[in-house]
This record gives sequence, C-alpha cells and structure tokens, in this order.
Amino acid sequence: MRFITNYVRDVVREMKKVSWPKRKELTRYTITVIITVAFVTVFFAVVDMGISSLIRLILG
Repeated sequence: MRFITNYVRDVVREMKKVSWPKRKELTRYTITVIITVAFVTVFFAVVDMGISSLIRLILG
C-alpha cells in the first residue's frame, strides 16, 4: 500500500513540473496534425488507386 501512495505522490509532483502548451499552441498543433493526417490519407488513397488501376491493366 505504501508503494502506491509513494507512486501517486511522485506522479503528482512530476505533473506539476510539466510545461503544458498554451491554448494558442495547442490549437496550432492540433490543426497541424489534422492537416498532416488528411494529406497522408489522400496521398495513400491516390497511390492505392494508381496501383489498383495498374494491376487491372496488367491482368485485364
């Protein structure tokens, strides 16, 4: 039981040291992640369609 108490106390102490992003930074980071994910999704969709078309041409 003592171990759990010490663990929680250490976690709380460390969390107080964390430098949390400000609202503006968090918004910017979130938008960056969403745009990156959208770009990668579109990129792989286009590559997938290209490869599928190429395979259909070869086997067709």
